[in-house]
Amino acid sequence: MPTPLLPEPVRRLAAWCVVVLLVTAVLALVVWLCTVFRTVVTPVLLAVLGTALLGPMHRRLVAMKVNRSLAAALTCLTVAAVVGGAGYIVVLALIETGDQIIDSLRKAGEDLAKHFGALGTSVEDVAKNSKDLLAKFGGTAASGVVTGLSVVATMLATALLAMVLIFFFLRDSDRAVGTLRSMVPSRSGDLMEAMGRRAYEAVEGFMRGTTFVALVDAVLIGAGLLILRVPGAVGLAALVFVTAYIPYLGAFLSGAVAVLVALADRGWVIGLWALGVVLAVQMIEGYILQPMVQSRTVQMHPAVVMLSITAGASVAGILGMLLAVPLTAAFFGVVSELRSRYAAEA
Repeated sequence: MPTPLLPEPVRRLAAWCVVVLLVTAVLALVVWLCTVFRTVVTPVLLAVLGTALLGPMHRRLVAMKVNRSLAAALTCLTVAAVVGGAGYIVVLALIETGDQIIDSLRKAGEDLAKHFGALGTSVEDVAKNSKDLLAKFGGTAASGVVTGLSVVATMLATALLAMVLIFFFLRDSDRAVGTLRSMVPSRSGDLMEAMGRRAYEAVEGFMRGTTFVALVDAVLIGAGLLILRVPGAVGLAALVFVTAYIPYLGAFLSGAVAVLVALADRGWVIGLWALGVVLAVQMIEGYILQPMVQSRTVQMHPAVVMLSITAGASVAGILGMLLAVPLTAAFFGVVSELRSRYAAEA
């Protein structure tokens, strides 16, 4: 028997390198296809997240002997009314208090510049640029420029398509397993079904848990800012709710904005109290709410979450930041299922 040219450890390393390269190439191809066909991919991903969030309500209606199509329609209409109303309140609050918040940030930057130099100047520049952007956006919207209208039309079309897809996903969710099995060889049916269930459960747990955490954070921080009589408290609470869907980074950004606004308009004492409110809410989230959420979904290290957010932002901007974590949760759910199966076989 001829002696192999390479020792066994080197051959194993080479084999693993080939596997990693193949997986990386496949992932890169998938990401490239998603960016090319983002007009189609974006509504589908939003519909999957919406279906994961609305699934319990639809299942409860079906359990009450409501027709599946009617249950899906009622679920979509209810959520459209709730989300539309909440979105209107959030946007209205941000519009009404946006100028006030930005002016407060600019004032905070001027105050910090007197004591910390470059840090305060950076904050002031950010606030100034934000105000300019809002002014340009408002002028564009008011004048009805074609570019602004096309952006709004694209967003509305994406939301409408996502809502229609949510209806079909909810109505035909009982056929999902059969459809998945028909797409793979019969021997792999059980494995694909298990991986699909685990990925969907991870996304479902993330969406429900994150929405609950976002609501609690917004209510607690908003109540604290109202008690401290910080200007724009409702708008800041709305900002907290929206940014809570970006784990870690969103809470840091919204909390920093709230503290800077309190510091600028109410002085150092109220600013420190606002900082205490934000830190207390973050401790409640980190030690109570997040463990409850993560116990129902896939455990992910904060470093993995931050890297996924960074990668999502580099690929698709803000939308990529919002979609990165649930997609990563689904990926880790699939990996966890494969690991448990192969460990059991071994």
